[in-house]
Amino acid sequence: MPTVFRYRGYRFFFYSNEGDPLEPLHIHVIKGEKIAKFWVEPTITVAQNYGMSPSELTKLAKIIADHKELIRESWDEYFNF
Repeated sequence: MPTVFRYRGYRFFFYSNEGDPLEPLHIHVIKGEKIAKFWVEPTITVAQNYGMSPSELTKLAKIIADHKELIRESWDEYFNF
């Protein structure tokens, strides 16, 4: 599970096996027992949520938007695009 970055106790990561065929660009976020998955493109949207509040999801979407270039670069580098 490559970690892209950490922010205030949240870990932003993707799995090394993201489906076959590879799923579109997305990021997983975990903190404690709570986890969410966000599609990054074409727009940042919640794909799955297990335990995060609506306000957390809104805050995380903003953080993802702020780090979108880093997420894209990390994804492309890891998956050899």
